[in-house]
Amino acid sequence: MVRRLFIAGNWKMNTSSSRAVELAEQVAGALAYVDNIDLAVFPPFVYLSQVAEVLKGTALAVGAQDCFYEDNGAFTGEISTAMLKDVGCSYVIIGHSERRHVIGEADELINRKVLKAVGDGLKPILCVGELLEQRQADETDEVVSRQVKIGLEGLGKADVLNVTIAYEPVWAIGTGETATPEQAQQAHAMIRQLLGELYGGSVAQSVRIQYGGSVKPDNAAELLACPDIDGALVGGASLKVTDFAGIVAGGR
Repeated sequence: MVRRLFIAGNWKMNTSSSRAVELAEQVAGALAYVDNIDLAVFPPFVYLSQVAEVLKGTALAVGAQDCFYEDNGAFTGEISTAMLKDVGCSYVIIGHSERRHVIGEADELINRKVLKAVGDGLKPILCVGELLEQRQADETDEVVSRQVKIGLEGLGKADVLNVTIAYEPVWAIGTGETATPEQAQQAHAMIRQLLGELYGGSVAQSVRIQYGGSVKPDNAAELLACPDIDGALVGGASLKVTDFAGIVAGGR
């Protein structure tokens, strides 16, 4: 089965108000020709409204870098799914490695966020991936399988089709190191097999699995050519229009 590629740019805690608008305008202009790949950008919370306004009517969707699992209330600093939809978001990243390993989010918390996002009509990108010491200990499959199983727990077949899974080996994020296409394909194939065990073969073949971890224009085509890699979650390279456009070109 050929799945439509999904390439997303995670701006993380970068840009300013003016730079976010400028970057959105430039990306939209550079990628106006793209009609066969789904595209999205994930600015910081405080710039979501401005970026969504700039990208209205373009091929690029807007998403948030996180969300909370309650509708409203005394949760200082948190952002609800309703708030995200209100400012134009259609996607949300959940369980990014920096949320897991810097902020300390556990699998169970991530699952609550996934359930809330799907239930409220947002499309989550569920991030999974192993630390360097876990890969060296040959624990990649165990770690990633646990993250996928717990992250998706409680979702039915119809719901999981709205989820994108992003495999991001933690040792390759922002380090300049990249999983080889063989390593990435192996992990993606394992995830797809697991999805088949959980939801059946048809669902497993429909769910998109992205790769993330130092994706660049010079390695994008080789990674995106792998049969089970359905796109990329791009970090630092998404802050440079030419680099992001080069990665998208690698998927065409």
